[in-house]
Amino acid sequence: MSPLVGATHSHGVTTLTLDSPANRNALSAALVGELRAALAAAGTDPAARAVVLTHTGTTFCAGADLKAPSPPADFLALLREITELPRPVVARVTGHVRAGGLGLLGACDIAAAGPESTYAFTETHLGVVPAVISAPLFPRLDPRAATRYFLTAEAFDAAEATRIGLLTLHGDDVDKALAPVLAGLRKAGPQALAETKRLLTAPVRTALAQDGAALAELSARHFASDEARQGITARFERRDPSWAL
Repeated sequence: MSPLVGATHSHGVTTLTLDSPANRNALSAALVGELRAALAAAGTDPAARAVVLTHTGTTFCAGADLKAPSPPADFLALLREITELPRPVVARVTGHVRAGGLGLLGACDIAAAGPESTYAFTETHLGVVPAVISAPLFPRLDPRAATRYFLTAEAFDAAEATRIGLLTLHGDDVDKALAPVLAGLRKAGPQALAETKRLLTAPVRTALAQDGAALAELSARHFASDEARQGITARFERRDPSWAL
């Protein structure tokens, strides 16, 4: 089977590419496992000053793979490993981001996107709870915006994602927008960069450590519920679930 996560290295930057476009880079057990391994390798590479996380296809990440989902505890471990990596992790988004994919953005230190990207916390429309992703996202998001979008599953664009704190920046050319960011990271002392990241990620790491296990259990419980089974079946059948009005 072809790798689901590609890795390249150039001028101090390791680029990890989610490469499972057939299922919109959904968080399958296999993809999460490969991404964790790739991050671990990048974290020990002395030539890597930063990690860029990007994607193939029109979707950065569609959230949980509803046919072969990663266990919530493994996804939680992935988010913790992004925040604990001694290298800044920069998300580069040119497509759509849904559900658990937004948790990846929350765990990244910097997130940039192009104009075609869209975002939605779709969990409630499936009968599940955006539990695990709340840990990295709540410290970053505007509280009123988080309340609205977590509850309603409305889609929004890159400008709104930047306004509410989900993205760091957006532009018509995401690579042009990221150029000064990566240039700045390349000029930083590696130990100073690592320690500065630890200062900045403290609220997210604390939330993941204190609440992560309970959030993973909450997520698993709802994924196993009758409501979730109905919501997921309705999604595959391209219809509304019975509770939708």
